Amino acid sequence: MSGESRQRIGQRLSGLAVALGLALFLGGFAWGAVAYRPYTVPTSSMTPTIDVGDRVLAQRVDGSEVRRGDVVVFRDKSWVTNANVVKRVVAVGGDTVSCCTDGKLTVNGKQIDEPYLPKGSLAEVQNFPKVTVPKGRLFLLGDERQGSLDSTAHLTDAARGTVSRNAVSARVDAVIWPMKGMLKRPSGFEALGALSRPGPLRTIELLIVAGAVLVLGGSAYGPLAKRMGGSRTRAARAETAAGVR
Repeated sequence: MSGESRQRIGQRLSGLAVALGLALFLGGFAWGAVAYRPYTVPTSSMTPTIDVGDRVLAQRVDGSEVRRGDVVVFRDKSWVTNANVVKRVVAVGGDTVSCCTDGKLTVNGKQIDEPYLPKGSLAEVQNFPKVTVPKGRLFLLGDERQGSLDSTAHLTDAARGTVSRNAVSARVDAVIWPMKGMLKRPSGFEALGALSRPGPLRTIELLIVAGAVLVLGGSAYGPLAKRMGGSRTRAARAETAAGVR
C-alpha cells in the first residue's frame, strides 16, 4: 500500500473518530441536562454528607421511585418555605419510625446504622416519639440532626411532619463542587427493603470523557501525520544525497 493510500485511510479514520467523539460528547451533555438538575445547598443540615454552599447534581425522579436512605430535593408549602429543601428519607408510607433506641434511629423496630452522621454524634440528639408514616408520604431527617429543620420540627402538623411523595422532584446523586463525588449508598436501610439504583451519572461521565478523547485523538492525527511525513521526506532526501556522493 502506497504512502498516499495510507494517508487517505488515516484521514478517513481520523474524521470518523472526531465525528463519533462529538456525538458521544454532546450526547452525554444532552443526557445529563435532561436527567439531572444542579442545586446549591444553602444550609448545613446535611453535613457532613453535603456542606453549606455545596453544589450537587440531583437526578429528576418521580416521587414513587424514592426509597429509604435517599437524599432528595422537595418543596412543601406547609414547611413555611417556598424553596427547595434537601433531606434524607428515613421512612416511607406504612413504616413506623422513632428515635432513639441505644442511640440509634429505629424504623419498623430495626435499629439503623447511619455512618453518614457527623463523627461523634448520636441520632438521639433529636429524640422524637413513634410516628406511623401515612401511605404516599415520607419522613425526612437531616444528617446534622441537631440543627436540621426537618420532619421532627413539624410533628404537631396534621401530617405529623411527613411530606407527600409528589413533593419530591429529584434525588441527589453526587456533590460536584467541591468534588466529593457520588454519595455513598445508605446500606443501613438494606434490611428494610431494596435501595434505589444509582442514576446514570457514571455512564454520562464515561460518554463525555470517551468523546473528548476521540475528538482530541482524531484532531491530532493530521498534524502528527504531516510531521511524520515531513520527517520521512527529509530522511529520503538525505539518503538520496548520500547515494549521489
